[in-house]
Amino acid sequence: MDNTSSILSSRPALQAVIDQIAEVTGYLWQKGWAERNGGNITVNITEFADAALASLPALVPAIPIGKVLPYLQGQFFYVKGTGKRMRDLARHPMRNGSIIRICPDCASYEIIADEPVLPTSELPSHLALQNYLLQTGSCYKATLHTHPIELVAMSHNPRFLKEGELTRVLWSMIPETLAFAPLGIGIVPYNLPGSVELADATLEQIKKHDVVLWEKHGTVAVGQDIMDAFDQTDVLCKAANIYMCARNMGFEPEGMTPEAMRQIQQVFRLPAERPC
Repeated sequence: MDNTSSILSSRPALQAVIDQIAEVTGYLWQKGWAERNGGNITVNITEFADAALASLPALVPAIPIGKVLPYLQGQFFYVKGTGKRMRDLARHPMRNGSIIRICPDCASYEIIADEPVLPTSELPSHLALQNYLLQTGSCYKATLHTHPIELVAMSHNPRFLKEGELTRVLWSMIPETLAFAPLGIGIVPYNLPGSVELADATLEQIKKHDVVLWEKHGTVAVGQDIMDAFDQTDVLCKAANIYMCARNMGFEPEGMTPEAMRQIQQVFRLPAERPC
């Protein structure tokens, strides 16, 4: 894996973040969650933005976000490039993504490194989430959008689009699902990919859930780093896989009882809202 670049060579902490992003994108490809150029990643790297990085000139003219995000002023992000493949990003993250700087107007951004790779078309959704995380003082810095096969398949069934139904089923498949995804999964009805409407709807759901499922499209998760966001998605997708395996054997799995799930919540002291 060749992650070297002029920007990273003297910044080992930032290099470690980019290495982790490359590792996760490899997992996404191996799982079949990132066909062609599917999926997107955005990670807040502001804590690594020294004076030299902050002073880099823009590689292209400022690009509008589509909305004003006041808490992003002066923030820096690594973002996957539009049309770029996760399998390529896993090998060459700085050729298939870029570092952007939010402009003072909080309504546009500049690409500053390494190459003028345009960010994902779904950047408004990602940045709206990042704005919310900063506004609430959250410790979460990474957002991940991917296409988990089983979860997307379940979103084609109207039953699982009802509020709380998919969460209940997934929690009941295996104890670890409730333990590691205690806020469950939120549902966003189908919207045009990359639209402001999709961003707004996603933001409302992520306030209350570990992961958001876009109907007939994919998932969005946030985490302290990109591995954390991946783990949240992976846990829920494992539960969906168990459900589908049972259905493929010809029966509807009964799942754990409500009492069994209450015991897990009590023993693990699971939070009713995000811990940070």
